[in-house]
Amino acid sequence: MPETMRANSKLLLSVTGVVEAATGLALLLVPALLIEVLLGAAPDTPVDMTVARVAGAAVLALAVACWLGRHDAGGKAARGLVSAMLLYNVAVTAILAFSWLRHGISGIAFWPVVVGHVGLAVWCVACGLASPRIAGR
Repeated sequence: MPETMRANSKLLLSVTGVVEAATGLALLLVPALLIEVLLGAAPDTPVDMTVARVAGAAVLALAVACWLGRHDAGGKAARGLVSAMLLYNVAVTAILAFSWLRHGISGIAFWPVVVGHVGLAVWCVACGLASPRIAGR
């Protein structure tokens, strides 16, 4: 893999690790605040808060995987991480867009978050298309 592509993947995994760590920690520690800023309404049941915190733990796990995987930006595991983050970013974008279209759900941070996930998805595609195919695939 060319050095510039490896650096691009490393930067992607680094940025993703930091951004998703902040998001995961916020969902774990102050889920009502984050959800209200993103969606315009705070969760109002213990079940909502529990689901938000479980999502926070999952997002934090993705952040750790990306952060640790950044050192192997040219390897198979990093390619897997970039592919997984592509799926994650496309899914989040689709879920948020559907919620806005169907239910009018949005808060002050809604559109910046949607644009951020679209940007990260495009970056994932760019890194994936730029990396050579793994032998035997």
